[in-house]
Amino acid sequence: QAHLVESGGGSVQAGMSVTLSCAASGLTDSSYCMAWFRQEGRGPGSREGSRGIAYITTGDNRTAIDDPLKGRFTLSQDRAKNTLYLQMSSLKPEDTAMYYCAARTGSGCYYFGDRAFNYWGQGTQVTVNS
Repeated sequence: QAHLVESGGGSVQAGMSVTLSCAASGLTDSSYCMAWFRQEGRGPGSREGSRGIAYITTGDNRTAIDDPLKGRFTLSQDRAKNTLYLQMSSLKPEDTAMYYCAARTGSGCYYFGDRAFNYWGQGTQVTVNS
């Protein structure tokens, strides 16, 4: 059974940087599509309306970032630690959201919606204050 645990969220001032981590366990295939989703305006426990913002195929380390976030958000992984990172810089109040880590089996990856993902973390809240 796969298990994803996010960490690194918190409350920060606009303009600052935050790095989110997603520690994965139980993913036994050689490569997965993993992604970060964010869900704005709702509390934890509800992923309804969450939107994929960054994707990676862990086998070849190729990434895709939502166009409006390119240049501010970077996705990376440490395969030895089975950990995915989302580095967010120059944060804006509109980046305030619950951020979820997700993984999917099967072919395809980039820009898939939340229903395509099999495994989810519990989410971590990022609040950006103006």
